[in-house]
Amino acid sequence: MNICLIIDDYLPDSIKIGAKMMHELAVEFVSRGYSVTVITPAPHLLKPSEITELEGVTVCRFRSGEIKNVSKVKRAINETLLSYYAWRAFKSYFKEHPQDLIVYYSPSIFWGSLVKRLKKLWNAPSYLIVRDFFPQWVIDNGLLSATSPITRYFRFFEALSYGAADTIGIQSPKNLAWFSETSPVKKPLDLLYNWAANEPVPSGSNEYRAALGLQDKVVYFYGGNIGHAQDMMNIVRLAIAMRNEDKAYFVLVGAGDEVELVRAAITEHHLSNMSLLPPVSQTVFKNMLSEFDIGLFSLHHDHTTHNFPGKLLGYMVQEKPILGSVNPDNDLQEVIEQANAGFVTVNSDDEALLANALKLLHDESLRTSMGTNAKQLLSDVFSVQAAANSILNTLRPTNTITISEGF
Repeated sequence: MNICLIIDDYLPDSIKIGAKMMHELAVEFVSRGYSVTVITPAPHLLKPSEITELEGVTVCRFRSGEIKNVSKVKRAINETLLSYYAWRAFKSYFKEHPQDLIVYYSPSIFWGSLVKRLKKLWNAPSYLIVRDFFPQWVIDNGLLSATSPITRYFRFFEALSYGAADTIGIQSPKNLAWFSETSPVKKPLDLLYNWAANEPVPSGSNEYRAALGLQDKVVYFYGGNIGHAQDMMNIVRLAIAMRNEDKAYFVLVGAGDEVELVRAAITEHHLSNMSLLPPVSQTVFKNMLSEFDIGLFSLHHDHTTHNFPGKLLGYMVQEKPILGSVNPDNDLQEVIEQANAGFVTVNSDDEALLANALKLLHDESLRTSMGTNAKQLLSDVFSVQAAANSILNTLRPTNTITISEGF
């Protein structure tokens, strides 16, 4: 069977968790004997297109405009053109290399027209992996009005993306229920958790601890998007509250629209217990994580959807206890705490977050046991094998939608 994966970012150059997840899914399909082709943009490509191979996966890159870490207007324009650029670059290739299944990843919401064309060309079913309900989270955070022309523009392409899917994979039971109740889209839905390959990096080098002077510290590590959706001041407030804890230190790695806000807060509050570092490669990220102690995450309080940050998968792989904050009623809290893999509080409950941070700071055995449980949770629920099985199961003629009752 030939499988086509479509995503707006891919390895080896990407630092995004989506790129890592999709590559691990591609490698899993290859390990089962399938032929896998990835379609992805490459803004810095000097020629219109390029075809390479990465761990048995054929990667078709096409030249596009910048879509990462640029202004919102520039990103919107360039993402709108993704389907057009992909078709223009690989039209002949698509005709000569028919595929049996199309799997595409959102974000971005702008793949709908390409997928629609490919389905017609190949007579192939399509599976949409939704990890981010855009533009809903932007509306929730007050960045866009629900009735603005810009929102209607995004809603058009969101509907086009959903319309091109035969099955839509959603990442948690509550998100699936929310989507079923609020979306006009009437497509088969699949409960598809995030996933990761169980490939930890051996710890012991302490290269990054030494570079940052953290040999005797308990390090709370955050890696990923530093943006409005994460409410990074939530983490800054925690660091401020813990500034008198000599052993506690916060390392934040990433990029996003709140980088300058965090940097200004570090300066304003003279935070000597926090470092803000630029994005790093996936390899460096895993090496850093292997040396540090606690995996940190934050979600904005005002979200109405229930995101499961992909960074948590990396924490689980490296057996790190998880500490974080979520929006109210997010089922991620239940998942983590039922597995005894960490502590999760509702964003805005600063006292509870601080209390949990202090528990992990002062109890090494608790950190170890929760890290072990986090690794088991990965194996039980969030494995790449389970994700591949879920997607392939939708190809069965008798397939019906199954919504899990638990974890």
